[in-house]
Amino acid sequence: MPRPHNKEDLLKAAQENYESLMSLIDGLSEKELNTPFDFSGQPSKKEAHWSRDKNVRDVLIHLYEWHQLLLDFPKNNKGVTDKKAAIAFLPADYSWKTYGAMNQMFWKRHQETSLEAAKAMFKKSHAAAMKLIEGYTNEELFTQAYFPWTGNAALGDYCVSDTSSHYAWAIKKIKAHKKNCGK
Repeated sequence: MPRPHNKEDLLKAAQENYESLMSLIDGLSEKELNTPFDFSGQPSKKEAHWSRDKNVRDVLIHLYEWHQLLLDFPKNNKGVTDKKAAIAFLPADYSWKTYGAMNQMFWKRHQETSLEAAKAMFKKSHAAAMKLIEGYTNEELFTQAYFPWTGNAALGDYCVSDTSSHYAWAIKKIKAHKKNCGK
């Protein structure tokens, strides 16, 4: 599915990818759920996330934590009319160059979270992200720099990245794990 460029396509892609992801997870066998992720023998999978996430819970928690960033972004910038006064999307300790460390922090934070809790948290945060998107007009979502606090980007760019695109990433990762389990 192409990257959404309007509200209708964003809502559709986010919901379809969410349902595909949850269906994939619900269809995993006990072996697939209980076997730790291991992509070490696959040199093409060299990005940090391939070694960071060890199971389905870790993937869901990653998505949940990024939803929290998305949900906080407009809330933290309510009433901000000057770009210089904006609160960044990422927490103050991180930047787009160091967000890998932030992802690792999220991972560490949830090592005691159960898979069932992660599913419930993700389900709730997905619903909240969809409600957030629904609350904006197409113009507000997809006009570059419509809000001063989004910089040169559109709010919809953040929404696409944190929903439909991120869910597609999770699907790809879990399918790769499933394939490894079948070997």
